[in-house]
Amino acid sequence: MAEKEATVYIVDVGASMGEKRNGRRTSDLDFAMTYVWDKITSTMITKYCKKLKYKRKIVLITDGRGPLDDDPASISEITKKIKQDDMELVIIGVDFDDPEYGFKEEDKEPQKAQNEQIFKALADACGGIIGTLQQAVEELGMPRLKNTRPVPSYKGPLALGDAAAYDSAIYIDVERYPRTSVRRPLTASQYVHRLDPSQNTIQSSGTVLPDGDTEMADAGTHDLTNVKSSRTYQVLDEEAPGGKRDVSRDDLAKGYEYGRTAVHINETDENVTKLETQAALELIGFIPWAKYDRYMSMSNSNIVIAQRTNSKAIMALSSLIHALFELESYAIARLVPKADKPPVILLLAPSIEVDYECLLDVQIPFTEDVRSYKFPPLDRVITISGKVIKEHRNLPNDTLSSAMSDYIDSMDLSRFGRDEEGNPSEYMPMTDTFSPVLHRIDQAVRWRAVHPTEPIPPPYEILIRYSQPPEDLVSSSKRKLEKLMAAADVKKVPPKVQGRRRNRNEVKPLSGLNVEALIGGDRKKAKISSQNAIPDFRQTVNTADSMEGMRDAAQQLGAVVEIRIRDSFGDIAYARALEEIGVMREEMIDLEEPDIYNDFARALKRKLLAEELGGNRKDFWWEFRKSRLGLIDKQTSEASKATEEDAKARLLVLEPELMGKTK
Repeated sequence: MAEKEATVYIVDVGASMGEKRNGRRTSDLDFAMTYVWDKITSTMITKYCKKLKYKRKIVLITDGRGPLDDDPASISEITKKIKQDDMELVIIGVDFDDPEYGFKEEDKEPQKAQNEQIFKALADACGGIIGTLQQAVEELGMPRLKNTRPVPSYKGPLALGDAAAYDSAIYIDVERYPRTSVRRPLTASQYVHRLDPSQNTIQSSGTVLPDGDTEMADAGTHDLTNVKSSRTYQVLDEEAPGGKRDVSRDDLAKGYEYGRTAVHINETDENVTKLETQAALELIGFIPWAKYDRYMSMSNSNIVIAQRTNSKAIMALSSLIHALFELESYAIARLVPKADKPPVILLLAPSIEVDYECLLDVQIPFTEDVRSYKFPPLDRVITISGKVIKEHRNLPNDTLSSAMSDYIDSMDLSRFGRDEEGNPSEYMPMTDTFSPVLHRIDQAVRWRAVHPTEPIPPPYEILIRYSQPPEDLVSSSKRKLEKLMAAADVKKVPPKVQGRRRNRNEVKPLSGLNVEALIGGDRKKAKISSQNAIPDFRQTVNTADSMEGMRDAAQQLGAVVEIRIRDSFGDIAYARALEEIGVMREEMIDLEEPDIYNDFARALKRKLLAEELGGNRKDFWWEFRKSRLGLIDKQTSEASKATEEDAKARLLVLEPELMGKTK
């Protein structure tokens, strides 16, 4: 939760503020300042902020060219009021001298020089800040970080052992707070232009005022109104108009998918699916640092500290932290942040800093969360017979490994930067690495709010500074890169030609051998088998020399797909059938023959809805839709006759006539 802040901006808009008018003995600036300090400071801030925890700030922007009252008594009264209300004063001057920033105005008017001294004395007396406008404008390009108030995700004991069963169990009162968390950019809301501001004819989620207007959350822009969304639920009903019937949300029931069956669990039995738990943080065991794999970390990091007012808890947690650090070990804990919440497993790591000690935690996976895949090793080749080969054309030799190592060393960023004293330092420290998306959106919104019609300026330099490697580093490592390319024998890959593959010149292998003729033989009369459907299909369409050959290959693969659906036990063969359909779609797009696939998709849908593929197989069509295997439209392939609207309609709409249910 961000800290509340109230800021008043006072702006001097011209040199005429220094003139005396209407018989006053003081300048307009002095007269305005009297109103500012008495009315705005005392009334607005004091009235609305009262004694709440607001950060009170006053920002004064002036050119300092008008005469000012330098009476010490007046300045003392202003200083007293600012300190009394705990306000922060910031004075920004146009062309004010600032030795720290490195700016000094030449030929300064004596009156302005005197006023700058008055403002400086006022800022010093109030403990405020004074600076030049040039620096303030320049710092607008530096993103401002918002400090958030820490909110604990867990407060309670850290348990080691079961106190109910063992007298030796240990309980330490701790608190858990977020350490790292992704900050999300601003989100856009939907609005519509109000046709007639005097009539509230559009549904709105705003508050209707007595005058018929709608209270908006957009700082008084009354030509816009909120959009209120609604959701309806429909089920198929051949007796209802249009074949669908609206149902109430209260009539819906929860069901769990079990094969092709929906298992219903009513509200009274819903508790059987929940695991009853109590809030707790319990240590399970310990592991050495070397035994933990970094890929096991699954979440944002959190910080666990002792209860702030509990000296015994602070001592006990400090002992645990130092013990883990000295033994180079991590702790494994089970966390339930609130009652009836699902438990998670945490890794607790000791962290010892100069001014505090804590435990850092990240979530680690259960067995079901781990995805185990088998990939061939990168440092050796294993043959079918099990023989291990260390030297192979697909393995890097010593020359390539050395060249790659030299290139990586030449692109090292850890010492490429320079600190304030010119010594080598890190080029891209985390404190200077800002989120480009987040702050670009903030910049665009602020600019558009003030300049509704002007084009948005380019991103700040700090946001794109690290989008490319530094040019000096690239230039200095160019020779290393050339050696690496020579050692790796890098060659330019011929561009992939879009169009009909049967009519273009294929890229020949460097050996000049006709691989198709050697291993493929005569594939024109080959049949596509269900055991090797995808390779057979690709081989057939690659060697086809006519439209009839490609259509025949698609029909054969389509027949294989229909057999899989018809003979599938439940949905066990659906994934393989969808993969084969996806390959057919990709090949027809590449061959610019979308009509072949579209004809197959239409026929498949008709057979599914007519229950011609082993009974009720409409669940396959839902999987087909989720896989986005609909018709190939003109946007995907210019040769297609299907429009984008037709493709969406064919994919989503269940036509009654296709199911033999004409009205």
